[in-house]
Amino acid sequence: MCFFFSLMPATICVTIGYFVLFAASKADDGIKTFGWVLAIWLFVIAAFIPIAGAYVTLAGLCPMADIIRTLHSARP
Repeated sequence: MCFFFSLMPATICVTIGYFVLFAASKADDGIKTFGWVLAIWLFVIAAFIPIAGAYVTLAGLCPMADIIRTLHSARP
């Protein structure tokens, strides 16, 4: 469950990274280098978010699963 919810912030990071790359391609040399570094950093963060979500899900540490179980067992 946490893995699927981790795909949303990862998608946002990748989208922002592409916009940064696009803006950096139109800039001068110093800003272009900074833009490339920032975009690569965003892509690395976007890659680690689903990895962390998969780890939490597979390790059984996902708090959403506990919340769903609690709500499901509390139904009359």
